[in-house]
Amino acid sequence: MGTETKKSRRKPRADSLRNRELLLQAAAEIFSAGGQQASLEAVARKAGVGIGTLYRHFPTREDLFEAVYRNEVDHLSDLARELIVQETPVEALRKWLYANVRLVSAKRGMIEGLQLVAYGSSELKAYSFERMTAAVGELLQGAVRAGELRSDISAEDLLRALLGIFYANSGSDWQPTALRLVDVFVDGLRVPKAPVGPH
Repeated sequence: MGTETKKSRRKPRADSLRNRELLLQAAAEIFSAGGQQASLEAVARKAGVGIGTLYRHFPTREDLFEAVYRNEVDHLSDLARELIVQETPVEALRKWLYANVRLVSAKRGMIEGLQLVAYGSSELKAYSFERMTAAVGELLQGAVRAGELRSDISAEDLLRALLGIFYANSGSDWQPTALRLVDVFVDGLRVPKAPVGPH
């Protein structure tokens, strides 16, 4: 009897977490396609839940925007840790920067809208800055320790350069151009190899 009671208590929590994830995924898709003004009803329909479920998780539109923004930041933070294990240090950093470019390219309207929300909230701005700085800092330091990248650039500098790449380009060829600029930037950070020749 006690076991059944515990299971019945746990199940709503699991369902609640699943519904929250479904809502975040649906919101990211809907906002990407229809912008910030897309209806919350459309988000609930896409997630396959009732509007009441959406409001239980996210009482206001701003709450939902903030949660989607945090989710995107968390995914990028998790990706950095995965790449550190899977790739060589420089390629881990390069692929993480690529992932940022592809995210902005695929969800540019949504990201720009969400950034406005983030910069209106000092707490959310701090959260985003800390997670992103920690992620890129870990990648950068791995490459510096390996002797592959120069040590006179900070994680904050690298993020500023990435933002410059985001805002300096527009048009249909934005993503290929941005990826090429990432390559140029990363290659420019490499430690020069000692010349090979007769002693």
